Amino acid sequence: MSERVDVEQHRADVAELLAELADRPTEEVPVDQGALGRVLASDVVAPGPLPRFRNSQMDGFAVRAADVASAGPGAPVTLPVVGDVAAAPGEPAPLTPGTAVRIMTGAPVPDGADAVVPVEDTDHVTFNGVRDDSAHHDGVHHGSAAKVEIGRGREAGQFVREPGSDVAEGAVVLRAGTVLAPHHVAAAAACGIARLTVSVPVSVAVVSTGSELVAPDDEPGPGQIWDANGPALAAAVVAAGGRVGLRLTLPDDPEVVRTGLERAVALCDLVLTTGGVSQGAYEVVKDALPEVTFRSVAMQPGGPQGLGRFAGGPVLAFPGNPVSAQVSFVVFLRDLLRQAGGLPPVRQVPAVLDAAVVSPAGKRQLLRGRWVDDAAAGARVAVVGGPGSHLVASMAAADVLIDVPAAATRLDEGAEVTTWPL
Repeated sequence: MSERVDVEQHRADVAELLAELADRPTEEVPVDQGALGRVLASDVVAPGPLPRFRNSQMDGFAVRAADVASAGPGAPVTLPVVGDVAAAPGEPAPLTPGTAVRIMTGAPVPDGADAVVPVEDTDHVTFNGVRDDSAHHDGVHHGSAAKVEIGRGREAGQFVREPGSDVAEGAVVLRAGTVLAPHHVAAAAACGIARLTVSVPVSVAVVSTGSELVAPDDEPGPGQIWDANGPALAAAVVAAGGRVGLRLTLPDDPEVVRTGLERAVALCDLVLTTGGVSQGAYEVVKDALPEVTFRSVAMQPGGPQGLGRFAGGPVLAFPGNPVSAQVSFVVFLRDLLRQAGGLPPVRQVPAVLDAAVVSPAGKRQLLRGRWVDDAAAGARVAVVGGPGSHLVASMAAADVLIDVPAAATRLDEGAEVTTWPL
């Protein structure tokens, strides 16, 4: 390796290299297609009031509050029922004083009515002087002889949703920077907003290198292995708010790698490679990219790293061991992708060790761990598996990375540590 640096220096250098990604372009997406999980680039303002018109909060009867003011236990008020209003297109006829209209939840409240009596507060409906108990809760027969007994008075405005009572015209419904969840989509759609302006996520080319690699759905031959890094890092990019613009698996041929990376740079904002960066005899990424700086970072796993520009675009080169690649993403790239997309960084969480650990001198150790107690500040964490960078299954069993400082060679049970959530 040409140089050796600590973790924080490499993090700073990666952040400087990728600073250009922070100024994201925007695009419009349909509110019902592709908006979920995206980050709003500008405030969403209500084009009109919500609700748009007075409507009923309950199934019941629209009345004038003055007409039912005297209703109470044992002294119901009986009103003629002159019609129905459903939650349907159209405008109901004005309500005549001294009458009631059966109304459904969400239906427009007629002019002249200023309250809704819930159906629970009503009793027998009569037809031509005959009581019909079956009509209670089930509806009311039409006709001039239909009447309803109202057993409780209501004040003006009760169970009537006024226009703008949810949001006023011109009010901000959603703030820029909001990560769109289903309830945000619902609010925008309810206001009649068909398209949302969102930040364009960083497009990342995920490139696995190594002639030994085959896709997970292929049968490996002698000396071949399934590629874990490509699927893992592609998933990590999406989870961090990025977009996978290209997936490549390239053999140990510097010319083929260089040609493939030229294509990747042309198509994507960032190129992320795995493998070929250590000190062996066949380090294809190092051989293919003399323009990039390769160095040893004082950490374990994930020591061999590369960064720089190739064909005008930024390139990060991670080691090929699967755990090393995943740890490298968490430590060096995850938060930068999130911040570029408008997402907050993943908060590191303090914890205490469930058992003692040892660590090599001079290297910052990032051990796989899982919560013993609930995942909260001060909870206990236990180490999962050994330190080997090939132990993919133990990585799958982990909740966090346990950060052991480079100066520490041993931490006792109960020692306070910082964790990086996975």
